[in-house]
Amino acid sequence: MAISIVDYELPYDSHNEYDVSFHGDRIHTLVTHCSSMVDSWLAQTNLQSRIVGLDVEWRPNFNRSMENPVATLQLCVGPDCLIYQLLHTQGIPQALYAFLANRSYTFVGVGIGSDVEKLLLDYGLHVANAVDLAAFAADRFRSSELRNAGLKGLARQMLGKEVHKPNRITMSRWDNQWLTCDQVQYACVDAFLSFEIGRHLNV
Repeated sequence: MAISIVDYELPYDSHNEYDVSFHGDRIHTLVTHCSSMVDSWLAQTNLQSRIVGLDVEWRPNFNRSMENPVATLQLCVGPDCLIYQLLHTQGIPQALYAFLANRSYTFVGVGIGSDVEKLLLDYGLHVANAVDLAAFAADRFRSSELRNAGLKGLARQMLGKEVHKPNRITMSRWDNQWLTCDQVQYACVDAFLSFEIGRHLNV
């Protein structure tokens, strides 16, 4: 099995933890809406790599006149992933504002420009140094095709890893207070792949 998940089933309302296994890598994942848990994750995670995978999810917009806010922010550094449920938080910690605004870190993702814009509009979270992996790879390899590649295509071409992105998960209720294991796995792998591709490209 190329991908699997272990649910720690912690007895807390504030957070839960998971181990997501993906093609031999194990990503320890914290899911929380609690600002103090985000503080702890930022303090305890090894941030020496300076590359951070970033992704966001929100409830699909079925009404064109209404734009749903970002529900989750995913950050991944190596084998550590945070899924922060912004929609359910009581307050965003200052440490997160400072981390995202720190130009020493490079936040990477596919289509990250729109994610960063949405974080700023919805929550006032400013990501100072964001790099779109598709654009970066297209420039690096002088390939216009790569500029339009999604995360799935880049993972295949850059890492030789296949990832499945079922529509039932992509279009699911990311605004729910309790995410399913499938959602956690999906969100974690997206951020992890962004980190791995960024590291592979030496962004």
